[in-house]
Amino acid sequence: MPLIDPFQRTIDYLRVSVTDRCNFRCVYCMPEEGSPVAPKEELLSADEFVRIVRIAVEAGIRKVRLTGGEPLVRKDLVQIVRGIASLPGITDLSLTTNGYLLTEQAPALAAAGLTRINVSVDTLRPDRFKAIARRGEMASVMEGIEAARAAGIGPIKINCVAMKGVNDDEAADFAAWTFREEVHVRFIEIMPIKWNLDETTGFDPFSAHGGNGLIQLKQTSGSMLSDNEMRRMFISAADLKAIIEAAHSPLLPAEIATNGPARTYRLAGAKGTIGFISQISSDLCENCNRIRLTSDGFLRPCLMSDGELDIRTALRSGASDEDLAGLIHHVVDHKPERHYLAEGQKVTGRGMSQIGG
Repeated sequence: MPLIDPFQRTIDYLRVSVTDRCNFRCVYCMPEEGSPVAPKEELLSADEFVRIVRIAVEAGIRKVRLTGGEPLVRKDLVQIVRGIASLPGITDLSLTTNGYLLTEQAPALAAAGLTRINVSVDTLRPDRFKAIARRGEMASVMEGIEAARAAGIGPIKINCVAMKGVNDDEAADFAAWTFREEVHVRFIEIMPIKWNLDETTGFDPFSAHGGNGLIQLKQTSGSMLSDNEMRRMFISAADLKAIIEAAHSPLLPAEIATNGPARTYRLAGAKGTIGFISQISSDLCENCNRIRLTSDGFLRPCLMSDGELDIRTALRSGASDEDLAGLIHHVVDHKPERHYLAEGQKVTGRGMSQIGG
């Protein structure tokens, strides 16, 4: 039997955050000093991840994406990939990464059963890379993309968080990349998932290289882009599309396998595609098919919902597979219809690195 939420959406996609640690400090995601992380003993083990995913697959999940934090900093990631890839019923196993450690890990991940990968690349300019990510080197990320390609992982998608006045002038350059290589660039509208409560300290990245049984969490603040700054940096998918078409040619509708929420196009003669994830200007909630598992063992029905359900305690207290399946069904049964970011909704719980991007 498939998992069906209260709005008759089939839930067949589980995003699994394997760690809340990250080796980058991207300005829209994490403070310079880092975000609070769970004690290591609270993080799920590889075997615990695989067991929960197995039960979820038996309940109707078919697609799994591993996220973080940065999943490649987890030392037993290959074990997790191998365990999930071996589960009957899995049709797609993918991973989102910043790519910095990908060169050395891509062959082992491919051998373990990873089939697809998304690499976060917000700029093609090394100086901007340092200002946005505040860690690492762009050259290492590009080498990682090539290593994944050489290992047979594909299709390779590039996730670019679009920010007005920061990297929107590179939209045409990202589009040109699809002429040279078979990459699938996806522009993501900036989404203020974690707000800085202190609106008095303007932060410029370029000058400063409940209810229903669901737990409600509290907000913490830090030196990352604030609510107001993110909203000022918002640029819509429609505006990005216009910039690309003005520089190149009209975008033609296109499809690629497992394209997820992106609306996808192709420039005539291009090897790759260009997609737009417009969760603010044109939310995609109507067709949402996912739930989330955090690295410390909480199930979330929605990225933008503060509610989450503790599955770790049950798991470590001897709960049966049937008991754990009941918790998964409970979360699906309380999946909200949509988010309200465009109306000014403020999420007061975890940050993206703590939920899983």
